Amino acid sequence: MPGAGRPAERHPVPWWAVVSSGAAPVLLIGGWTAAASRQVGFDPVAETISALAALDATDRWVMTTGLAGLGVAHVVTALGLRPLAVPGRAVLAVGGAATVLVAAYPLPAGGGSSAAHTAAAALAFGALSVWPALAWRRGGLEPPPARAAVGLGAAAVLTGLLGWFGAELALDDGRVGLAERVTAGAQALWPLTAVLLSRRGSAGWRPTRRRARRQRR
Repeated sequence: MPGAGRPAERHPVPWWAVVSSGAAPVLLIGGWTAAASRQVGFDPVAETISALAALDATDRWVMTTGLAGLGVAHVVTALGLRPLAVPGRAVLAVGGAATVLVAAYPLPAGGGSSAAHTAAAALAFGALSVWPALAWRRGGLEPPPARAAVGLGAAAVLTGLLGWFGAELALDDGRVGLAERVTAGAQALWPLTAVLLSRRGSAGWRPTRRRARRQRR
């Protein structure tokens, strides 16, 4: 459960987590930008990211590679976010793995649907929205992303954006692409934010040896 584990200073964030978390938004946003430029008449406000990787999309490998890379990046970041609680990191990794499955199960040609693609996308969006709420630890010496208020606040924002995306899917009023991009972009940026905040000023979160001994008692 959140709150378990050792103090954050014993779990520094490695440099490769900075690389993976930074790569996530680049792969996603760069992927949909490059892929959309290859589609004739594509409307990013009304059409989804998945349409860019559909079987009949032009150069579908661009968005497919972006989604697969995004998923792998999330898994690597989850391994490196050591100051955060294990349940949250595990859910982040699940979201990353589900994103890889989104790439592996594309939409069929002709604008049809795919049960496997829909299930993978639902799992990915859900996990990437709620994981910050499970990443906090007890104590006041943890970095901001490992604090309850920050984690729960981030999850509330991400879940709210996901709710907007779901509403646009249900209403089908021509803004589903915009809602999906804002939601997915925020989900890709929060792991990077968590990594940077966990590394920044880490010395200030380290308790003295005397205080650490008192905490262990």
